[in-house]
Amino acid sequence: MLSATTLDNKQVVLGFIAALNDRTSQDWVQYLAPDVVDHNKIIFGEEEVPGAVIEGFRQQLAAFSTEHPDDGFHVEQLIAEGDDVVVRLRVRGAHTGYHPRMPEPTGRRCDVEQIWIFTVRAGRVAEIRAVSDRLGMFLQLGWDWPSED
Repeated sequence: MLSATTLDNKQVVLGFIAALNDRTSQDWVQYLAPDVVDHNKIIFGEEEVPGAVIEGFRQQLAAFSTEHPDDGFHVEQLIAEGDDVVVRLRVRGAHTGYHPRMPEPTGRRCDVEQIWIFTVRAGRVAEIRAVSDRLGMFLQLGWDWPSED
């Protein structure tokens, strides 16, 4: 049986994802602790400081449109234990805005799987770890794979 806290943590994560899908507001920010730590960097060039993921999410959301009904963040699986909530997502959208990896929009669509692990403390996301099919995303969008300099 899940504890009330675990159920609450699942609701925080589901609320965050629902808010990410609502492009008419910035309500998703309220689900993140101001000093949230992003262990895997949501976006290229994200600073190595607590809270930097907030700007990373803003940039990522601005780079992809969700005008198609199937676009956005879709929860495929949700697992929670204690403070940790794991979400397997399908993320769909079209590259229509500036992105640090590809400044000129391609207009191409992508559909990738991602797994996010959230640590929730005091009703807010305190830590994020994520794994995504970045190669699949780059190939679908026609982006060049980053080379080592």
